[in-house]
Amino acid sequence: MRWVGRCGECQQWGSVGEIGGGATLPAIAPVIPLTRAISITSIDPADTVRYSSGIGELDRVLGGGLVPGAVVLLAGEPGVGKSTLLLEVAARWANSQGRTLYVTGEESAGQVKMRALRTGADCPDLYLAAETDLSVVVGHIEQVEPSLVVVDSVQTIASASVDGSPGGVAQVKEVAGALIRVAKQRGIPVILVGHVTKDGSVAGPRTLEHLVDVVASFEGDRHSGFRLVRAVKNRFGPSDEVGCFELGETGITEVPDPSGVFMGSYVEPVSGSAVTVAMEGRRPLVTEVQALVVPTSAQSPRRVGNGVDFSRLAMILAVLQRRAGMRLHTTDVYASTVGGARVSDPGADLALACAVASAVLDRPLPDHMVTIGEVGLAGEVRRVPDVSKRLAEAARLGVTTAIIPQTQDKPKSAGLTIIEAPTVAYALSVLGLRKKKGSEENLM
Repeated sequence: MRWVGRCGECQQWGSVGEIGGGATLPAIAPVIPLTRAISITSIDPADTVRYSSGIGELDRVLGGGLVPGAVVLLAGEPGVGKSTLLLEVAARWANSQGRTLYVTGEESAGQVKMRALRTGADCPDLYLAAETDLSVVVGHIEQVEPSLVVVDSVQTIASASVDGSPGGVAQVKEVAGALIRVAKQRGIPVILVGHVTKDGSVAGPRTLEHLVDVVASFEGDRHSGFRLVRAVKNRFGPSDEVGCFELGETGITEVPDPSGVFMGSYVEPVSGSAVTVAMEGRRPLVTEVQALVVPTSAQSPRRVGNGVDFSRLAMILAVLQRRAGMRLHTTDVYASTVGGARVSDPGADLALACAVASAVLDRPLPDHMVTIGEVGLAGEVRRVPDVSKRLAEAARLGVTTAIIPQTQDKPKSAGLTIIEAPTVAYALSVLGLRKKKGSEENLM
């Protein structure tokens, strides 16, 4: 609404006035609820029953198992192993809980059968349906009456009552909404496979992630058999758990103790290698970080990171040059993790700094040692959470010495010699990777 000084009909000034007010919302009549609200203190959390999926690592991510009526969205890149994992889940569920319906919209029933024979997932109570029509999929659920439904994938199913091609925003919302209603009405868990975009997010509307109960991300390097299932959202448990798997020729298997996968084995100590304990969700993983420093005459030295965050690598190199006196502006620096691990935990900063310093001087770090701590721009080693849990995992794998940030309460771990380092320069001095005061500051 805007002010009008002159009437457009009679051409008179000041004759236009407001007649009605703004639009009002209709009143909502209260409806008597069928069930009364109850006090939250009278609800027993044990009433939420969980059933094991048959795979312990997946149960860890789900918070203990599948809840009846829960809808789980598993997203990941093509070829990472989503269909292989869920076919294994469907077979084990069928063997323990009864009929299971596996709906495939991307493959034929014969292709799924061939994979089941290869991975040992052939089971008489596992039913296959190669369908892309939502109404037919719901009809299969009515006919089979399964105790678990797996849909591979939600972007390939379409509804005839909604315009648009499969995978579109309207189609994905309608398909997901219909399957969620079926899951809640029948009290059966439903697992949906979701495609991802090139930036790693779930394809389709963002509403899809809000509608489902659990969102899990399937991650892994195409050239490595190691896979991680990470909980992004979980209404029935923690949203920071991680499950570890290994993809091979005979299918996908659990890796309940993944720390050994990320550790290299050497006949004799080598320079440029440091071990840390990174937290993946609530799980400590002993990981090896490697670095290689090569002199270069190029005007712009190369900085390459594989499995480590590039921005943190650049920051640590700047801190080493400014706070530890290392001349790195005339060298190419390559950093990588072992076993295809992706380390985003800031607690691995100190290990990366020690690996680079070890590569600069060509001096290996002591055996059976871990370094834990976040590196600040002032060169200080900052505290990180779950230090006691990290040290316990390191001690379990035979580590004898640990360099950690300074803490008020020094953590105790059996069989570990703990060294507290306030700064990066101090940690490098303890390891013999920095010259004493009064000597030449540059290490190259």
